[in-house]
Amino acid sequence: MATDAGAAPGVQVCSLKVDTPQLIAPGTTYKIVRFPFGTAESTDRFEMHQTAQPDGYVVNDWATDDRSGLIWPSKAGWGHLYALIQWEAAGGTGGYTELRDQYVRDPLALTPHPADTTATEHRTPTPGGQYFVKNHGIFVAPGTPLALRVTHNDANPRLLTLAEFKLVIHDAA
Repeated sequence: MATDAGAAPGVQVCSLKVDTPQLIAPGTTYKIVRFPFGTAESTDRFEMHQTAQPDGYVVNDWATDDRSGLIWPSKAGWGHLYALIQWEAAGGTGGYTELRDQYVRDPLALTPHPADTTATEHRTPTPGGQYFVKNHGIFVAPGTPLALRVTHNDANPRLLTLAEFKLVIHDAA
């Protein structure tokens, strides 16, 4: 596992990457992007993305459990969220005309607070590859997990071919 030894004092980082394609069904319901645990491309020195989650739940299969897409902030503070999203090409007739992505606090309603979405974007495909990078700042707190969600409007399921999801927490001042 990589480390974030160069991080500034008071900064905590969780960086996730998945290159196993995920089949995303079409529709208006957003799907949580799932991430494996402990891969060489990921950094989780502050234990924000673990199979044994802070509420006692244990993820047994990252590829089928939406909880594998959660980052649980390790401390309260100002958080910077980053994502990289790559989709398969739209293909022939009937392909998607819109790709959607967003960050969300507590997407599985695990706390008394309702899900809170932010940085929602709807994008039209471009000729060639569909590669997007996004970032957004929000206040974060332990006990309120975060996720990256996606969807599309194709008539058929489409592959999300690569994704990264990162949280950098700075001390709240």
